[in-house]
Amino acid sequence: MRHPALAALRWVTAEDFPLVDAFHQRCGPTSLLRRWGCRHLPHRTLVRLLSHTERWLGLGTDNEPVTLVCTGPVSREPGVFDLGLQVADDHQLRGIGTALVRHAAEHAHIRGAHTLSAYTEASNQPMLRLLHRLGSVRHTRHGSHLDVRLHLAASGLTHRPP
Repeated sequence: MRHPALAALRWVTAEDFPLVDAFHQRCGPTSLLRRWGCRHLPHRTLVRLLSHTERWLGLGTDNEPVTLVCTGPVSREPGVFDLGLQVADDHQLRGIGTALVRHAAEHAHIRGAHTLSAYTEASNQPMLRLLHRLGSVRHTRHGSHLDVRLHLAASGLTHRPP
């Protein structure tokens, strides 16, 4: 995966909690609240994330973490993989999120996914716009949140030219 604002994409392990924490410090409280439902990612949440998903930190040209993306079969629905994405506030609107969702979609598809599911606040317009740009989505409302489903084959995310 290449993007001009990213120097590297790094696999996240349990030892990387300080890097993940540094990344979250680059994110504003509103962004953290939208993505995690809290303003600080507890260690237990990272441990749960590590046990159920594949995840990467995107490092910027300054070698500091600027994004976190993860995907994995967290639901009990065969072929449906969860998608988690957060981009540091000062790196948003540069196409980084789109590039990383494409990366996660390819990875999920190789592991048997046919659908990505993003559970987000209904007010999270940046994430909703990104998913709508990538393809046809289906929403299911759960109070103030949405379960947004993106079918991988219909979106063309799994059939990119080499």
